[in-house]
Amino acid sequence: MAYVQPKTLTTVSMASTLLRLLRQLSWRELLHHPWRNLAAVSAVMLGVALAFSVHLINASALSEFSQAVRAVNGQPDLELRAVQASFDETLYARVAAKTEVAMASPVLELASYAVDAQGQRVALRVLGLDALAVAQLAPALMPVPSEDSDRFALFAPGAVFLNPAARQALTGQAFKLQNGLQLESVYVAGSVSASGAALAVMDIGAAQELFGRSGQLTRIDVKLKPGVDHAAFIQSLQLPAGVTAAEPGDAAQRVSNLSRAYRVNLTVLALVALFTGAFLVFSVLSLSVAKRAQQFALLAVLGLRARELLALVLLESALLGLVGSAAGIALGSALAAVALKVLGGDLGGGYFAGVAPSLQWSGQAALVYGALGLASCLVGGWWPARAAQKLPPAQTLKGLGGAAPSQSSHWLSLALIASSGLLAMLPPIFGIPLAAYISVALLLLGGIGALPWLIALLYDRLSPWVSQRLLPMLAVERARRVRESAAIAVSGVVASLSLAVALTVMVTSFRDSVSQWLDVVLPADLYLRTAAPSGSAGAGETVFFSREFVTDLSGLPGVRKVSALRTTQLLLEPTQPAIALVARDLSEPAESLPLIANVLPVPTGQVGIYVSEAMVDLYGAKPGTVFPPLAAAFAQSIDKKPSTTVFFVAGVWRDYARQFGAIAIDLKDFQRLSGDTRINDLGLWLQPSADASSVEKSARQVADQRYGAASLIEFASTSQIRAISLKIFDRSFAVTYWLQGVAIAIGLFGVAASFSAQVLARRKEFGLLVHLGLTRRQILTVVAGEGAAWTVIGSLAGLLLGLAVAVVLVKVVNPQSFHWTMDLVLPWLRLTALCAAVIAAGTLTAWLAARSAAGRDAVLAVRQDW
Repeated sequence: MAYVQPKTLTTVSMASTLLRLLRQLSWRELLHHPWRNLAAVSAVMLGVALAFSVHLINASALSEFSQAVRAVNGQPDLELRAVQASFDETLYARVAAKTEVAMASPVLELASYAVDAQGQRVALRVLGLDALAVAQLAPALMPVPSEDSDRFALFAPGAVFLNPAARQALTGQAFKLQNGLQLESVYVAGSVSASGAALAVMDIGAAQELFGRSGQLTRIDVKLKPGVDHAAFIQSLQLPAGVTAAEPGDAAQRVSNLSRAYRVNLTVLALVALFTGAFLVFSVLSLSVAKRAQQFALLAVLGLRARELLALVLLESALLGLVGSAAGIALGSALAAVALKVLGGDLGGGYFAGVAPSLQWSGQAALVYGALGLASCLVGGWWPARAAQKLPPAQTLKGLGGAAPSQSSHWLSLALIASSGLLAMLPPIFGIPLAAYISVALLLLGGIGALPWLIALLYDRLSPWVSQRLLPMLAVERARRVRESAAIAVSGVVASLSLAVALTVMVTSFRDSVSQWLDVVLPADLYLRTAAPSGSAGAGETVFFSREFVTDLSGLPGVRKVSALRTTQLLLEPTQPAIALVARDLSEPAESLPLIANVLPVPTGQVGIYVSEAMVDLYGAKPGTVFPPLAAAFAQSIDKKPSTTVFFVAGVWRDYARQFGAIAIDLKDFQRLSGDTRINDLGLWLQPSADASSVEKSARQVADQRYGAASLIEFASTSQIRAISLKIFDRSFAVTYWLQGVAIAIGLFGVAASFSAQVLARRKEFGLLVHLGLTRRQILTVVAGEGAAWTVIGSLAGLLLGLAVAVVLVKVVNPQSFHWTMDLVLPWLRLTALCAAVIAAGTLTAWLAARSAAGRDAVLAVRQDW
C-alpha cells in the first residue's frame, strides 16, 4: 500500500502536468504565429459577420413590414379579397347579414401618388374605411382628428388622416391625390397610428367618390362569432367569381414568401467567406501539425494518448473559432446597424420599400451563427487532428516520416463529385434549392480532395521537360514529391477562386440575359408613363392614361405608332404574392415577348395567353394547357357568373421584372373581356426624321391643355431605360464582386501562411542548398517557382470547379429560387485575368515568405547537425 500510493500520486501528477502542458502548447502555438492564425480568424470573423448582419437586416425589415401589415389588416378572422382590382359592394351587405358574423368592415384599398405644394410626388397608400367598424378590427387605423378639426371630420369629403411616415414625407396641411391625369385636392384632418410606409386613411364613401369607385370594394374584413367553423362559413357564402377568402396568417405568409428566396440566397452568399475560412483553418492547422510532428511524437512517448493529441489540435481550432465567431457577431451587429440606418431594410431587393426598421438584435441568432463559425473551424481542424493522432512516435522522433498518406481520397473525391451531380437534379425543398446548395458544397469538397491526384497528373508529365534546368526542376519536383502539402496549401485558393469564378460567370450570364431581355421588351423609341418606376405596387389602378389621351398622342407630328400597355395585379393564391396581368399588343408574340420556345397555335374560340416561367413553377401553367383561374379575374360584379372564356397557354416567356409570375394577354382581348380601357405605359415609335425632344414637348402640351397635368408625365428613351436598368443591376450585384475579392484575399492568406510555415521547417534544406553553391537569389527563385507551380494547379482546379459550380448556380439555383432561366455566358477574358492575377499573387506571396529563408539562419541550421 505504501508503494502504490506514490505511484498513484506520480501518475496523477504526470497527467495534470500533461494537461497543463497541452493548454500551454495550444496558447503558445496560437500566440507564436499571430499573422498566420489571424488569417484564419479573419476568415471566420468575416463569414460570421456577413451572415449574421444579413440575418439581422432581413429579420428586422421583415418584422417591421409584418407589423405594418398586421396594423393595416387588423385582426379579423377572415379577409374576403378581390382577385383583381375590386368587386361589387353588395357582397358586403350579404356578408354582414350572416348570423355567424359578429362584425364586418368594408375596405377600399388603393395605391396612388400624393403631390404636395412643392410639386413633390410621394407614393401613398390610401385606405377607405368605415370608421365605426374599423375601431374593433384594426385599432391602429382608427382616425384621430387633430385639435383644430371638427369631430365629424372623419366623415367629411376630402379629409385624410396620415400615419407617421406620410406626415414625414408630406409637408403642409393640404395636398393632391393623383387619379389618372387628374389631381384631386384633399386636406389633413388628423392622424392614425399605423406603422410602415406612407399611408392615408379616409372615409370609404369619400374615397369611392374621389377615385370614381362608387359601389366598389377591394376587401371585407370579417370577425366571426365564437365557435364558428371557418371552412363551413366560407362554403356557405358561395363567394362570387373574383373574390377569394383568406385567413389572417395568409398575409404574413405572403410577406414571408415575398423575400424568402432573396434572404436565403443572400445568407448563402454571405457564408462563402465562412466556407473558405474552413479551408484556411484546415491549411493552417495541417501545416502546424506537420511542423510540430516531433513535438507531438515526444508527447506520445511521454504518455499522451492518441485521443488527447486529437483533442489538442481540436482545442486549437476551437480557440480560433471562438475568437473569430465572437468578433464576427460584434462586427455583424455593427454592420447591420449601419446598413439599416443608411440603406434601410432593402439590401437591393426592393421588397420592403418605404420601411425604415430599427435593429432587432437576437441572442438566439447570435448563438446560431456563432456556432456555425465554431463548427467551421472544428470541421477544418478535424483532419489535421486525425493526422496528429495517427503519427507513429518512434519514426517521427527519428525524422523518418509521419503517418502514411491516405489512399482513399481519390475515390472519395470522385464519389463526392458524383453525389453532387445527383443532388443538383433534385427539385427544391419548400421552394428553396437546398439540394443544389449541398451539391455545390460536395462539388467543392470533392474537387479539393482530388488535388493531389491532379498535381500528379500534371507534374508527372511536366517533370521530364524541366529535368535539364536546375531551378525549374527543383520547383516542379517538390510539387510532385509533397503533393499532399501542396494540396493543403492551395486548398483555400481553390475554394475561394472557384466561388469567385462561379459568381463571375453567374453574374455575367444574368447581366447578358437581362440585356437581351431589355432589347425585346423595349422596342419603341420613346416611352412615357405617369407613375415612377419605384412607386408603390398596384398604383396602376389609380395612375393611368385615358383612351382619349392615347388617341391624341397618335396624331402628334413625328409619331409613327403608339403601343399601349395595361398592368394590373391578380391574387390567385392567398399565401402567394400577387402576380401581374400584362395586356399589350400581341399580334406578333414572338416579336413582343422574349419567348423561350415556339408559340403554340391557339384553338378556335379560346383566348391565348403567355405566361412567365414563374407561372409554370408556381401555378402549373404549362404550354398547351388551359388556365381556369384567370377566368375569375374578369368577373366584374357579384351578379356576373365566372367568365366562360377558356384561356389557353400558348407560350412561356422570360420576365426578370416580376419574380412571382406574370401573364401576358393581348390588349384587345383584355379590353373586350374586362371593359377596362385604362393604360399605364405608352411606347412611341417615331418617324425617321422626328426629334424626340419635340415630340416630348408636344405630348406635354396635350397633357397640359386637356388635363393640366404636364408635370405628371415622365419620358424616357430606350437607351435611358436600358442604362438605368443595368446600373441598378450592377449596383445590386456589387456586393458579389466585393465578396469575390475578400474570398481570394483569404485564400492568398492561406498560401502565405503555408509558405511561411514551410520556410521555417525547411531552413536546413535551404542551408544545404547554400552550401552546395546556390545564391540567395536562386533560392528565392526556387521558392517563387514552387509558389507558381502550386498556384497554377490551384488556379486550374479553381477554374474547373468554378465552371461546374456556375452551371449549378445558373441552371439550378436561379430557376429554383427566382423562377427564371438564363443563358450560360463564359467571360473567358475576365476569367483568364482572374486566374493570372491569382497565380501572380501566389508567386509573389511565396517569394516574400522565402526572403527570410536564405539568410545566415539557414547556414546555422545546417551547422547544428554537425
